[in-house]
Order: sequence, then structure tokens, then C-alpha cells
Amino acid sequence: MKDESSAALRALALLEQVARAGHPVSLAALTEATGLPKPSVLRILSRLVDAGMLLREPAGKSYVSGPRLSALARDTLLNSPLRGERHRILDSLVDEIGETCNCTMLDGDEVIYLDRVETAWPLRVNLQSGSRVPLHCSASGKLFLAHMRREARERLLAAAPLPRYTPNTLCDVATLERELRAIKKEGASFDREEFLLGIVCMAVPILHGTRAIAAVALHAPVARLSIDGARAWLPRMQEAARKLAGTYEPQA
Repeated sequence: MKDESSAALRALALLEQVARAGHPVSLAALTEATGLPKPSVLRILSRLVDAGMLLREPAGKSYVSGPRLSALARDTLLNSPLRGERHRILDSLVDEIGETCNCTMLDGDEVIYLDRVETAWPLRVNLQSGSRVPLHCSASGKLFLAHMRREARERLLAAAPLPRYTPNTLCDVATLERELRAIKKEGASFDREEFLLGIVCMAVPILHGTRAIAAVALHAPVARLSIDGARAWLPRMQEAARKLAGTYEPQA
């Protein structure tokens, strides 16, 4: 039993290193970070890849999070004991702005809604926790793309078509890349009726260091809120993002 527990902890240590890095991690780096013998690290990594917890990069020398590890992270956030605190932050934001706000995270090649507080206005979009939206035409999705490593973003955008949802959808990679540079510079992303006609959105990153681990966004009918009107709420949204970032910090 002790050996099994020790093996599990060694595997967990490797998963933590890969999850924290935010970029592919080499065998050498993992060996140095954990202090484990290289043959042991290689053996554990092989088992984690077989289990779908990690993926080996095409060159075979670096490792990234696999689908099962990403699903575990998603489910942990969706059912976190801190969800109530995050919901209260969103609730306060909606009370002040008067429009629907949500928290999202990147899940593969889509955005998933972690939490959402609806406005009292009768005209609104019904997207509950667990709902998914595309990356290239949602405010949160473009925000995550803008904060992604260039190599990872290029692979993701090349792997699938960019379907058109409205006349405003950015379906050309070069045009989208220009938009992503502007997003990174401003620190906010906007959906100008790109996913749903009549709906505009603004998203700001929830940061852990320099990594966008999640996003907070507001949604509103264009009849009630313009892009400039949404931009006026940027300082308040960034304040809420900082508070939300605190709920993602390791708890003592």
C-alpha cells in the first residue's frame, strides 16, 4: 500500500508540474523539478500518457495536459466549494452593471461557462453553466486565443474551420490574428455581434501570474449596450477579475 501511495504522489507531482507550466514541458525539466530518477519519470509519464492525463508533443520530447486532466480541471472548477464566493462576485457585478455576467474557461477548442448571473431584464440569452461557445467568435474565446502561445494558437486555428455565425464573424485567420493583437494590447475582448446577432459582449482575463486561467464577461443586447458603453465598465470588470483570481489561489 505504501508503494502504491508513493507512486500516486510521484504521478501527481508530475501532473502538477505540467499543469502549472502553461507550455510543453520536457522530460529533462520534469526530472529536474521533481528530483526523481529519469527512468522513473519516463515510466510514470508513459503511464499518464496511456491514461489520457498527459499528451506527448509530436516531437516526443515534451508533455502537455491531456483530455482527462483537462476534464478533471473543468469538473473541479464547476463543482468547487468556492463557487458560492465566485457567484457572489458575479452577482455584485450584475447588480452594478445591470447586464448578465459570467465566468468562463478554455476547454479544448471551446469556451465553457463555469457560472452565470442573469440580468432581470426580460430580453437576454439563456446560456447556463456547462454551456459551450466557439473560440473565434466569442469575447471570452478570443481572449483565450490572444493569451495563448503563438504555436499552440496556430495549431488550434489550423485544426478546424472557422464557421460563420453572423455577417460579423471573423472567419479569416489573418484578420483574427490582428484582432487578437488588439485584444492583448487593450486587455479586453469584444464580441461585436459575431456569435449572435443583436448581442454584444466584453471579456477580461482572470489572471494567475501572466496566464489567463479564466475570464469574466458581460453580455447585453446591442439595443441596451453599445461596445463603447461596455468599454466604460472595463475598470469595474477588471476589479471583479482580480477578486475572482483570488478564489483560484491555493487555499492555506
